[in-house]
Amino acid sequence: MITGRILHLQRLSTEDGPGIRTTVFFKGCPLRCAWCHNPESISPQPQTQWFAVRCLGCNTCLEACPNGCLSRGQDGLLIDRARCEGCGKCADACPAGAIELLGKTIRVNELLAELLKDRAYYETSGGGVTLSGGEPTLQPDFAEALLRGLKEAGVSTALDTCGLCSRQTLDRLLPHTDLVLFDIKLLDPAAHRRFTGVSNEGILQNLAYLLDYIRRNRRPDLWIRTPLIPGATADDANLRAIGGYLAEHLDGLLSRWELCAFNNLCRDQYTRLGLTWDYAQTPLMTRAELEHCEQVARASGLRPDLVLATGATRAVEPLESDS
Repeated sequence: MITGRILHLQRLSTEDGPGIRTTVFFKGCPLRCAWCHNPESISPQPQTQWFAVRCLGCNTCLEACPNGCLSRGQDGLLIDRARCEGCGKCADACPAGAIELLGKTIRVNELLAELLKDRAYYETSGGGVTLSGGEPTLQPDFAEALLRGLKEAGVSTALDTCGLCSRQTLDRLLPHTDLVLFDIKLLDPAAHRRFTGVSNEGILQNLAYLLDYIRRNRRPDLWIRTPLIPGATADDANLRAIGGYLAEHLDGLLSRWELCAFNNLCRDQYTRLGLTWDYAQTPLMTRAELEHCEQVARASGLRPDLVLATGATRAVEPLESDS
């Protein structure tokens, strides 16, 4: 039986496609976006995280670790991540749930059974299941089997992708996909490499391949998504460039260009993984900033009614000392 590695399921989601959805977050991503909102999804390997507020200080985890990766420091539990193999024995032993293992290996039939528990929500709302991450295309066997099983059960499917994968993988997944959520973060190749670690050449080539597939098959539906990151993607020139590109190449094939406002709710996640985050002190966008980006995008050449800005904004302007 085919297995895959996932992080978790997000039920009753309304952010990853139409209707009420269950989103499956896959583990592993080929990009290294500086602003990543899901740092736990980057590595394909299992990882441990520690919650200081739950910890009893009993040291049960230290005794359970077979590799001696855990120790106590002045600030609490220390994890030697270079030696940690993600076996999960420390998490199993912890009586307070202060250690969690990120990354669960699951059989496709087990996951299908869990997803189909929410079938009533999908049917009444026009929703379905979205494969997200991380990057689902890094696990093509598992993703294909999961999408196929969902379609055979009559459930609508969506694939949320950064676009960096092989065309063979697209050929396997697209026949079982009703909606593709395709990220275009930056159009300038140098800026894309600087902020994500890779060039966007292969991504744009895959987008062209996807568009040809849609022309021939009249499916799947397509949404383009752009994260609005202060100092990176939330730039007038970048938005105009992306909008012009979409107007030139995707006319008549695109259902939505979604601008997703920066969020900083993942700060604690970086801390629990022992990582630093360049955007830890970056505040949410203001409503005025989000509306400005939306206006720039709507004036970029693409049909204005296709542009939609989403996400939380901060309620008050920052004090001068915060800016």
